[in-house]
Amino acid sequence: MRTSGVLMHISSLPSPYGIGTMGKEARKFADFLKKAGQKYWQILPICPTSYGDSPYQSFSSFAGNPYFIDLEYLCKEKLLTKKECESFSWGTNPQYVDYGQMYVSRYPLLKKAYDRFRKNEPEDFAAFCKDEAEWLDEYALFMALKDANGGVAWFEWEKDLKTRKTEALKEARVTYAEDIAFYKMLQYLFFKQWWDLKAYVNDLGIEIIGDVPIYVAGDSADVWANPGQFYLDEELNPIDVAGCPPDAFSADGQLWGNPLFRWDAMKKDGYSWWTKRVKAMSKLYDIVRIDHFRGFDSYYAIPAKDDTARNGEWRKGPGMDLFRTMEKKLGKLNIIVEDLGFLTPSVLKLVKDSGFPGMKVIQFAFDSREGSDYLPHNYEKHCVVYTGTHDNDTLMGWMKTAPKASVKFAKEYLNLTEEEGFNWGMMRGAWASVGDMAIVPMQDLIGLGSEARINIPSTLGENWKWRALEGQITKDLAKKLYKYMQMYGRINEKVLAEQAKKAAEKEAAEKEAAKKKTSDKKKSSEK
Repeated sequence: MRTSGVLMHISSLPSPYGIGTMGKEARKFADFLKKAGQKYWQILPICPTSYGDSPYQSFSSFAGNPYFIDLEYLCKEKLLTKKECESFSWGTNPQYVDYGQMYVSRYPLLKKAYDRFRKNEPEDFAAFCKDEAEWLDEYALFMALKDANGGVAWFEWEKDLKTRKTEALKEARVTYAEDIAFYKMLQYLFFKQWWDLKAYVNDLGIEIIGDVPIYVAGDSADVWANPGQFYLDEELNPIDVAGCPPDAFSADGQLWGNPLFRWDAMKKDGYSWWTKRVKAMSKLYDIVRIDHFRGFDSYYAIPAKDDTARNGEWRKGPGMDLFRTMEKKLGKLNIIVEDLGFLTPSVLKLVKDSGFPGMKVIQFAFDSREGSDYLPHNYEKHCVVYTGTHDNDTLMGWMKTAPKASVKFAKEYLNLTEEEGFNWGMMRGAWASVGDMAIVPMQDLIGLGSEARINIPSTLGENWKWRALEGQITKDLAKKLYKYMQMYGRINEKVLAEQAKKAAEKEAAEKEAAKKKTSDKKKSSEK
């Protein structure tokens, strides 16, 4: 079945409170997707953001981002008042998230909600805490301790807490009981809203594609609670860290700084941490997209003390052993793999052996440095076609900033015209391709330039901020998108089924009306 979807992170939805949430605007967006004939809503990781506000650097692989909790819902539940919500500043530009302002406004407001929450705890709160205890207990304690330590990373805490001495942890759970309960409440509220939203989206016949980063943040509950799973020294400092080697784009390579997995230890315990992670994400999303899939074949290890990625080396990853093990425990995995960049024969073999669909990015098709694998005429059906990802410029931005030769080639190859819109012509290339699934970012549908780019890799400070404005996601846009879906046979089957049902009901009503009219005429003539 040929399908299509839209990439739009929750943070990028319109909202009067500084950032997109799981409230009415998320449902309106789902309604837009259905009207546009879309099958998928792809989002970025929804975990709490940490360093650099990146969803790919989180305090936990399992927790939800409190920023996405809908404040209007909390008002309905009498946990907040609209006046309280409006009394805080949420930034001055509705087109961008002000994360600094979010931090100083959102948490004090949520603490007001907690004061009322604890006076009348919902009956299912205790059950939630029990069901999610495996990750929730450690995460809530971790966040409480971060607050108590002025926000510094866990590896800078006092030794007994850093090394998780039993007595120190026991004492901390008593000392910071209120703070721990606060963070558990945030997760309760997040997941209550998430499951309500997911049910709404799924009822429309739409599935959610969620992103899972291969690595986790060093300053996270994941590493603090499971140090033996990561490549750390006796002092719990990273020995080597993740990144990418120097290439044509970066002479120094990319230094991500994430701690590396100790794959030998993971193999010995049956990859339990990864199995738990994929199990949780497979429940959270309908389809899981794993970022940097090549890292499972071989990964680039950089000495932790280095300032660049120049001195790294490639090491062997777990390969298919990991995925066979997880499939035995979890059943068939519904995964999309991010297999972009320079791919060795062994990486290509891993993607093929996994059976998971890989990615094709049309923007890469016209860059001579990337070869021709991304040109649509070279695609196979079993792939997911993107015009761009969260790491790319928007299509209209690309048209202005890409090398002139690349733009000229794209115009000739796709017959791009100003009349159709360069962005629509590029997206047409994705939809017209043989790829089973095609995904386009919302910025490309709206036709925005580089000002709407969501991330520039290896930079800090101005990423993850873009938001859609009220009035940009319209009925007319949905109608236009739907026509392209009709043209290229990518309409959501549930939408088609509902249309067929309505057409049949209309036809039946018309026949009944005609029958009644004939009967009335006959009666009239008999008189």
